[in-house]
Amino acid sequence: MTNLGNSFKIAVFEGDGIGPEITRPTMDILKFASSNYDGFSLDFEILPAGAGHYRDTGTALPKESMDRARAADAILLSAIGLPDVRYEDGTEIRPQVDLRFDLGLYAGVRPVKVFPGANCPLSDPRAKDIDFVLVRESTEGLFAHMHDGKVVDDQYATETLRITRDTSEKLFDFSFFLAQQRASEKGRPGKVTCVDKANIFRSFWFFRSIFEERAKFFPDVAADAAYVDAMAMWMVQRPWEFDVLVTENMFGDILSDLGAGIMGSLGLAPSADIGDDHAVFQPCHGSAPDIAGQGIANPLAMILSAGMMLTWLGHQNASQQMIDCGQSIDDAVTRVLAQKKGLTRDLGGQLRTEECAIAVLDAFQSDGSEGTREAS
Repeated sequence: MTNLGNSFKIAVFEGDGIGPEITRPTMDILKFASSNYDGFSLDFEILPAGAGHYRDTGTALPKESMDRARAADAILLSAIGLPDVRYEDGTEIRPQVDLRFDLGLYAGVRPVKVFPGANCPLSDPRAKDIDFVLVRESTEGLFAHMHDGKVVDDQYATETLRITRDTSEKLFDFSFFLAQQRASEKGRPGKVTCVDKANIFRSFWFFRSIFEERAKFFPDVAADAAYVDAMAMWMVQRPWEFDVLVTENMFGDILSDLGAGIMGSLGLAPSADIGDDHAVFQPCHGSAPDIAGQGIANPLAMILSAGMMLTWLGHQNASQQMIDCGQSIDDAVTRVLAQKKGLTRDLGGQLRTEECAIAVLDAFQSDGSEGTREAS
């Protein structure tokens, strides 16, 4: 990392498809935050990567981009990938996965929160209280050997699932610390639920046994476990009961989209991939090339991811101003949705990308936390 004092270097990948369209207004909000809040400043560096870059140059993630991202304090990654641009083996171009492995980003953080005014498909009035976090291990599981799968004699195929003690311990400790942080912020006890398939597979029995070991170091946080198939049902039946869910890579990949469905749209689903020394922040949705260039994409997941980035940087650097600023971005999105001022087409409105982002910026500018800002 390169930050000097309160100045932070942010590596930015604009992505493919709608990626640049949702990145530009997000950076406008971050630039406003950087110039109007005391205590920190942000220095952005846009770096090339993605499916379009691979199509044009034969390289999806240039070494220089990787090196400069590694040297940054945080990485802001937009939607990446194009369905018609693939490697020779037929797999899609996904530099974000390379970043996870190269930087050791073992904790994939996927908040699931129902915003007022969003189109949550659950009719139960308790759905308004849904606010949990799915923590997906992001470097192991079925993804650990994703390039080594084999089809044998056109008769059967094999993939290898890998779970290690070292990564699992770090993942579980991260999840318990997160539950402690959420408990402090929300004024209620924290809980971590391990989601696995320990009744069938030895690898998941191993996963759960490590979870139970680490839970003993966090006596102030409740700990329990659930099988992934049951959890998929409970996420629909009673998602307001959960706090932090922690699971293997593939299970987390699937359940995080279920969580986005509960929120009402992938356009509202932010994410982070966090390791010991680095972190990437990115919307959960894809690059939507079918609407690219039309100016109608929903920028809110990207904006919320930027808010998560500020919050993470704040905790990493003991900067309450950055923590407050990250929360102010989340609050601004919440107010815009509650007032139905920022509804893009996927949310039942007609606002264009820039109009939606402007509504958030206006709400952010008037959020009432002038005490942490510079005098104008």
